[in-house]
Amino acid sequence: MIFLTFFIGLIANFVGYIPPGNINLSVVQLTINRGIKEALYFIIAFSCVEFFFTYFIMNAADWLSAQVHLDTAIDWVMVGLFGTLGYITWMHRKKAPKQKNNSKRDSITYGILLGFLNPMQVPFWLITGSYLITHEWIETGRWELALFSVGSAAGAFLCLFIYAKSAKYIKEKLDLSTQVINTSIAILFYAFAAYHIVKQVYIHFFRH
Repeated sequence: MIFLTFFIGLIANFVGYIPPGNINLSVVQLTINRGIKEALYFIIAFSCVEFFFTYFIMNAADWLSAQVHLDTAIDWVMVGLFGTLGYITWMHRKKAPKQKNNSKRDSITYGILLGFLNPMQVPFWLITGSYLITHEWIETGRWELALFSVGSAAGAFLCLFIYAKSAKYIKEKLDLSTQVINTSIAILFYAFAAYHIVKQVYIHFFRH
C-alpha cells in the first residue's frame, strides 16, 4: 500500500505535466538558453516545492472547493503569469545565451518561484485528488498524504527532466537557433494567456 500510494502520486503528476504549460515551457527555454545542467537545478528546486504544494492542496481540498470565485482568480493569475513570461521571453529572444557565475543560484531561485506561482495545480489536485480519495485509491492520513506528495514531486521531476532532455535533443538534431525557439515559446505563452482571457469572457458574457 505504501508503494502504491507513492506510485499513484508519481503517475498522476507525471501525466499532469505532460500538456504544455508555463512550467514545462520554462524548462525547455532554460535548457536551450543555459544548458541542461541549469535546467536540472531548476527542476530539482521546483520538485521540492511541488511536494509542499501538493501536500497543502490535498489537506485543504474541502476549503478550496468551497471558494466560489477560485476558478476565476486562477484564470486571471494565469493571464498575468503567461503574459509576463511571454513578454520577458519575447524581449530576450534575440539575445545569445550567456553563462553567468550565479546561473546555478538563479535557476534554483527561478524553480522555487515558479513552484509557488503555479495556480493551475490547484484545480488539477482538487479534481484528481478528490477522484483518488473518493475511489479509495489513497488514504487521507498525514503520512499517506506526505508519501503521496513525495510521489507527486517525483512525477514532476521525471516529466520535466524528459522535457529538458527532449529540448536538448531537438535543438542538437534540428540545429534550431535560440531566437527561433524563444520566439516560439513566447508565442505559446501569449496564446495561453489569450485562452484564459477568452475563457473568462465566454463565462461572464455568453454562457447561460
